[in-house]
Amino acid sequence: MTDATEVREPLLRHLVGSILRRARLRQGRTLQEVAATARMSTAYLSEVERGRKEASSEVLAAVCGALGIRLVDLVAQAHDALAATAEQRGVRVLSSAGERSAGVRYVRSTTTAVDAISLAA
Repeated sequence: MTDATEVREPLLRHLVGSILRRARLRQGRTLQEVAATARMSTAYLSEVERGRKEASSEVLAAVCGALGIRLVDLVAQAHDALAATAEQRGVRVLSSAGERSAGVRYVRSTTTAVDAISLAA
């Protein structure tokens, strides 16, 4: 049983969906516009953005292409959000692989983006 105040690790599909939705809204684009450019249904893109569907790498690449963002940047933002959550949970976050020690749980992080921290909250 877990403590009610414990910070839970978010699901990757929720993080990815949130990142994609914020990118789309920053561009002032509709679901219909992005879905058409990515060659998928509006309903499916909506499900992905809401974290209800676990999108394949092909789907994520298509949506990123439609939004003009790199897939690697999407993954990096999701990583940063997970790392921020890990820090809130008291898990040590590394910036390099050389800092590893036996018996300690680690999460690697290379950046500390404000957007990533707000996603994890």
